[in-house]
Amino acid sequence: MRAILGLALAIVVASGTVGRLRADIGVDLELVLAIDSSGSVSFEEFELQAHGIARAFRDPEVIEAIEGAAPNGIAICLIQWSGRRQHLVTIDWTLVTDAVSAHALAARINAMGRVLIGETAIADALRFAHEQLASDSFQGTRQIIDLSGDGMTNAGGDPDPVRDAAALAGITINGLAILNESPSLDRYYADHVIGGPDAFVVAAKDYHDFAHAIRHKLLREIRGAPLADAAPGAVRVAWEDQPALPSAGAP
Repeated sequence: MRAILGLALAIVVASGTVGRLRADIGVDLELVLAIDSSGSVSFEEFELQAHGIARAFRDPEVIEAIEGAAPNGIAICLIQWSGRRQHLVTIDWTLVTDAVSAHALAARINAMGRVLIGETAIADALRFAHEQLASDSFQGTRQIIDLSGDGMTNAGGDPDPVRDAAALAGITINGLAILNESPSLDRYYADHVIGGPDAFVVAAKDYHDFAHAIRHKLLREIRGAPLADAAPGAVRVAWEDQPALPSAGAP
């Protein structure tokens, strides 16, 4: 019996399946929330991002969207990102299916502290987020990276190749551009950051507008609304070289 078990383990190791013995959990959406923690973001502004996301997960309409449009639930991972090789998972993959689990996630986000500060390396952030989607124990019908920030990349190279690799893997990258530092950041996100099926940008005029913008963004992502149903004010670009629609300001 020991010999048989040893042979079975050797086969598993040889096939590279160690660590994948448990079947993936099927969900309607895998969502990585990537929060800007670069030097241009003050501690107060970081808190406005975190509290805005927490507030969204306590919102009755967002909870209704999860329960109605995602009967198998959504898996959420939250990362903080900044400069080159500066990124960290601060809330690991969490399954949200109803009001109880949504409120529990909101409480964890509210209690989460800032752990990074540095440059703005969007390519590194996207690559790290892609790695989280590739290595988790969930299997989503859709996979989305939701990246928010207030500046263009200034370290780590252009994000375009990383975006394209994610799009080719079927991952959607959506952006939330905070315009207080750079009024044209939504256009930059449309051209260089977002990609994949039904990718879009939502603009927040400043950090105080973030809570409204992230709520609108999460509702669209959870419901899986097509581009034609997007609210005015979103820059909508699919990755297959479609021209961007003009921005009309904050949604």
